[in-house]
Parts: sequence; C-alpha cells; structure tokens
Amino acid sequence: MINGDTAYQALTSKDTRFDGLFYVGVTSTGIYCRPVCPVKAPRRENCRFFASAEAAEKAAFRPCLRCRPELAPGNAPVDSAHRITDLLLQRIDEGMIDEVSSLEEVAAWFHLSLRQLRRIVQQELGVSPLELKQTRRLLLAKQLLTETRLPITEIAFASGFSSLRRFNDVFNQRYRMPPSRLRKEAAAGENELGHLGSSTLLLGYRPPYNWQTMLDFLRLRALKGVEWVDEARYLRTVQLGRYRGWICVTHVPQKNALQVEFSHALTGALPALLRRLRNLFDLNAHPQFIDEHLRQDPLLTVSIDRDPGLRVPGAFDGFEMTVRAVLGQQITVKAATTLGGRFVSAFGEAFPTPFTELNRLTPPPSRVAEASIDEIASLGIVSARARSILALAAACSHGELQLDTCTYPEEMVQKLKQLPGIGDWTAAYIAMRALRWPDAFPAGDIVVRNNLGKISAKQAEARSAVWQPWRSYAVMHIWKNLAPEK
Repeated sequence: MINGDTAYQALTSKDTRFDGLFYVGVTSTGIYCRPVCPVKAPRRENCRFFASAEAAEKAAFRPCLRCRPELAPGNAPVDSAHRITDLLLQRIDEGMIDEVSSLEEVAAWFHLSLRQLRRIVQQELGVSPLELKQTRRLLLAKQLLTETRLPITEIAFASGFSSLRRFNDVFNQRYRMPPSRLRKEAAAGENELGHLGSSTLLLGYRPPYNWQTMLDFLRLRALKGVEWVDEARYLRTVQLGRYRGWICVTHVPQKNALQVEFSHALTGALPALLRRLRNLFDLNAHPQFIDEHLRQDPLLTVSIDRDPGLRVPGAFDGFEMTVRAVLGQQITVKAATTLGGRFVSAFGEAFPTPFTELNRLTPPPSRVAEASIDEIASLGIVSARARSILALAAACSHGELQLDTCTYPEEMVQKLKQLPGIGDWTAAYIAMRALRWPDAFPAGDIVVRNNLGKISAKQAEARSAVWQPWRSYAVMHIWKNLAPEK
C-alpha cells in the first residue's frame, strides 16, 4: 500500500534512490511517471500513486515519454537508467583506480553491451559515455588548475588523460583557452597552511551543515591508527588501489564547503577519493527539504530547530564500516571502538604519515579473509562475531558483496542477512551508512527504542512510518536529542 503523502515528498525531491519504488499517475493529463521524471512535479491533488507500472496502466494511465517507466528498476531488461548512470559515474571514478580504461569493460561490469550503455547514458544525460567521461575529466582538471599548484602534467594524468598533448587539445577545444590561463587564478595562499607534498580542494554542500555533530559522531567511532578526529578536523589514511596517502578535512562555512587536504601520492585516485568523501560526509543531501518533512512530526521539531542540517554519516570504505558495525553488536560504542583499534593493529599494514596518530592502513577484505577464527578471537572478539567477519571478508574479496557501489539497497540488505551473525539491526545500520539508503531504519536499536519511550521494535517500526522516506535522518535526531530526561 502506497502512502500518498510520503510518496509525494519523495516525488518532489527528485531523489534517484526512490526510482522504481512507486509511480505517479497525473489525473489532469492521464499520464503516469517515475518519481525522477524531469518535468515539474504536479499538484498533490492531481496525483495518484501506484506500486507498479502495471497498476498504473490498469487504471488507464499512459506511460510518460520523457521518463519512460519501462526503464525503472525491476522493469527494464538493463536495469534502472538513472541508477545505471549514477553507478557509471562511480565506475568512471573507480576505473581510474582499477585501471579500467575502456568503456567496454565498464559496460561489462553492468552486464550490458556497449550499445546498451551508450543508449542509456544518451537518454538520461543527453551525451555519449565518451562525452560523459571526458566532461568529468575536464571538470576535475579545471578544479585542480584553479585550486592547487600541482604541475599541469600531473593534473592531466590525475584527471584521466593519457598524455599532456591530448589534455591540452581537449581543454583548448572545450574551453577555448589553454590550461595555463586557469593556473593564473590559483589561490595565492594555496597550501600555505598545509603540509609539504599536499594540496587542497573544496567540496560543496547545500546549507545548513552541522559539522560539529558530524565530527562528534565520527570521533566516537574512529579506528585508532586509521582515523583521527580532533575538535575541528577529520583525518585518515587512505588506500585506493595502488595509491596510498592521507587526507585532512576541515569546514569552510563561509563557502558552504569542506576543504580536503590530500597527500600528492593520492593524486591519481582523486575522482574516487572525492566521491567517497562526499558519501562519508553526506554532502549530496537536501537538508532543507528533509528537515521540512521531518518537522511535520512534533516529536522531532525541537531537535530540528536545535540541529538543522543534521546529516547521516556515511562510510569511506564499505567493508571497514561493516566490520565496525559487527564489532558493535550488543556492546557500547566505546567498547566497539577499542576492539576496532585492536583489529586494525593486528591486520592493518603499518603506514607512516606526518601525523603520529595516523600510522595504519585499514585492513582490506583479502587480508582479513586469510585470518583464522582464533586470530580474530584472540583480540577479545567473541567467536560468533569472528565467524561473521570472516564470512563478510570472503564475500567482499570474492566480489559477492559490492558495498561501495550498490544498486539496490533492499537486495543488499537481504544478502547481508544471509551471512552468519548479521541480523536486522546490523543490516539496517549498514544500509544507513555504507549503502546510503535514506529510508533505512534500525527498529531494534536499543537507543532508538528507549528514546521513543521504551517501546518495542515493532512499535518503533510503526512509529517511524510518518518519517518516510527520510527515516535515517530521523534516527540521527532520535539518537542525538531525544534521550529521556533523568
């Protein structure tokens, strides 16, 4: 049964994560659309909502020729066009890490032919995959030229071009100026406050942004040696393919942006690095829209007034965050953080940085999969969770779980729950953070239940209906501001 008011909120948000979950029939035109249709949203009273395209057509609505409901998730032979294009952008970024240079290989990752991939991208973005890839490269190059003092040759290669000559030709053709002209606009004080061998870039967001709450959340859960969070900064070591280095992230509120300082060793992985940071800090959220919806429930009004722009912390590395979630089962956050530090010390590779607090790389799935139950249990981790971590590591290292590029969160949640030791709470928490699912809700979470009046998980699930489709954001308010007075 589709909740009309909830569906209308998702419709007006144009959030691609709701594509395929419902369809809207517009009574004034007799046409039905996907929730991501590019046309202006109809008035609420002219909308009818359906769980499937078949139901909409049975009610005598015709399919929209703009958004093409047949391409929605679960109905098209090649999957959701919107999600495919979004994941294509991710794979273009990650492809620079994995050395995937041909579009044929990218298409194969989606189980598509090159012809199908071209058609989908052309329909959704109005460009060919090659043009899309080239535009992404040029935009990154433009930002690097403007915001850093990296040599132009390094910028060319970091942006994905195979030669400096090719970079200059494409840049001149597109922007009608040589790259060196933008270099003159580079900030005069760039890197004056940074470290030798590093540069900075800005990542924008939609205000408001509650930076301090984000830091507080990450600080409590930081993996010792891999992450370090002080009063104003988030720092961590990074390994992306063959690239290793460190980052330091600070807040620049006057520019509605985060500033990312990165070691030059990570220059070749910048597209993937920046995307992962956007996920970690939830920079793509629409906070005003989300807060407006949640404010309709008086229970959350005071919290929203106190902390507008509250974000859902994501995950820089899906496997790392999932292991951390398993370690946190049925124990305090502090105890889980202690176990996480031991885990990193045992299985993470030593890595020197300019910061004494950062000295380890996060353990990759392949390394953890080689460990024994006894090795993991010797760290104070109970055997049941050791088995869960080993099963998770094996699934990730074999490619059975793609936690960093997930098309359908609901399907991934079911896969996770098939692993030993991962139940409803753990899967929902992973969906909130690693899978970036805005409507994930850990109904069994003890803090959520207590802060809602010591209710049952079933009652919490029912109570959460009014917050859909933004229940993950409601959870952040419940955790932070709804604790009962003592």
